[in-house]
Amino acid sequence: MSTDNAVGGRAEFWRGSMRAWDLAFWILVAISAAFAVPTAESAGAALASLAGFVVLVVAYQLLGRRGARLADARLTQSYLGVLVLVTTYETAAVQMGIVLLFIAYSHIWFFALSRWQGLAWTVALTLGIIGATALQVEATPADLPQIVGQATVGLLFSIALGLWITHVSEQSEVRAELLEDLRATQAALAASHHAEGVHAERARLAQEIHDTLAQGFTSVVMLAQTSSAELDAGRAEQARERLAQIEAVARDNLAEARALVAAFSPPALDDGLAAALRRLGDQLHTQTGLEVTVDAHDVEVPQDVAVALLRAAQESLANVRRHADARHVRLALHHASAGTPGASTDAGGDAPASVELEVVDDGRGVREDDVEGTGLRGMRERARVVGGDFRIDGTPGAGTRVTMRLPVPHQDARTETHA
Repeated sequence: MSTDNAVGGRAEFWRGSMRAWDLAFWILVAISAAFAVPTAESAGAALASLAGFVVLVVAYQLLGRRGARLADARLTQSYLGVLVLVTTYETAAVQMGIVLLFIAYSHIWFFALSRWQGLAWTVALTLGIIGATALQVEATPADLPQIVGQATVGLLFSIALGLWITHVSEQSEVRAELLEDLRATQAALAASHHAEGVHAERARLAQEIHDTLAQGFTSVVMLAQTSSAELDAGRAEQARERLAQIEAVARDNLAEARALVAAFSPPALDDGLAAALRRLGDQLHTQTGLEVTVDAHDVEVPQDVAVALLRAAQESLANVRRHADARHVRLALHHASAGTPGASTDAGGDAPASVELEVVDDGRGVREDDVEGTGLRGMRERARVVGGDFRIDGTPGAGTRVTMRLPVPHQDARTETHA
């Protein structure tokens, strides 16, 4: 079937109502044949009339019904041509052949693709009926006005019926188009949500890798360089210690990688956030010799908050090691007090509703020409995702303070024990 023969939304109307029209067609054909064939003047005329009905049935099955099912305008319009010819023939051949008009008028408007097309077929059928009736009754010129008048009444009835059928079909077309638009919109929305989810998941994994694996690999590289220097200086025992540290860092990274792949929480949080922060401080002291003070309270917080705080501490300590040129670092974790700006309390006013992480060093501070890197942007994003706040303050030559304050639901925001 070519595109030129497609009928668009009308096909939905045809397919949706075909069963009812099939039933009506067979009933009307049976009734029309029962009335028309017996009125033939001879056996030959009766057979000829019956043959007309057979032609109509075959045309309906092969052209009209098939064209509606396939949405092929050539087939449906060919059927209308056969319908007009058979109706005209039956009207001229037998006295009651005109009863076929009940089928003809309704089918014209059912299969017509537009109001103008339906009107054209209706006028053509009416003119044929006028001529056939005149032949059947051997009308004189004086009889023609009456025949034309009766045919005109049929024409007007057909137009009224046709306009109603066309209105129903057009409403069906509109509903079909709206349904198609809705499906397309739903598909586009689903694709957009999927793409957004994929992008967010990629960004999350990228941030996780940066905050964990990349930092660990940086430590491995620095420890390996230190080990080489120790070996060059003939200090085998110190080099052995560095190699042990490399192995420990590598094992931690391996555990982090497995946790990321399995979508589990970081293994460092298995025994609590405070313990994880103390381990970070011990590792930094062991690897760099910096004096590290960890003041961390065990706090019960949701998993996403704990992960955000742990990653912020990892990134902050990594920045101290790489950039700060500091001698002392202090890492603190505690519930934000009610008097702290930005802290909030629950409805009863007894328990604070936020937790705060601070990383303070006495290094070179923050300079005007410093460019905020991926790690700092990642910490800001983590704080934003859980509805918290992230700040970095520093004065050149006077150290840097990194602060992350995150909200905690009342039932999870309570101090259990103190370090």
